[in-house]
Amino acid sequence: MIRTMVWMRTREGCEQLFEAEWLAAAEKIRTLDGCLCQELIRDADDPRSYLIVSDWTDRERLDAFGRSEYRDHLMRVIQELRESAQRNTYQVLRTVRGEPEELVRPISPKEQPWSSAT
Repeated sequence: MIRTMVWMRTREGCEQLFEAEWLAAAEKIRTLDGCLCQELIRDADDPRSYLIVSDWTDRERLDAFGRSEYRDHLMRVIQELRESAQRNTYQVLRTVRGEPEELVRPISPKEQPWSSAT
């Protein structure tokens, strides 16, 4: 599996439009052969900074997307909304998942940090 990670900072005031445009493009891109997953992640401390994560079955299919009309459209729109960007591509070697939900013990009200129960 191949994962791309694109860090992007939007122009001030363009955050909502950026998110909407990304979602519209992602809905089309997800239908492409080899696209496994796409995520838009916003920085918890800087609402203008985003990380776009895309998983693809292999490099060939990612490269085919890179030459597609979908990518061209997405880049035209996003270039108008961003200040800066940086892209990296990685080969995923291992994934370790958390415990299945049924094995995770629920937190009691006393253990919840926001709870007033004692």
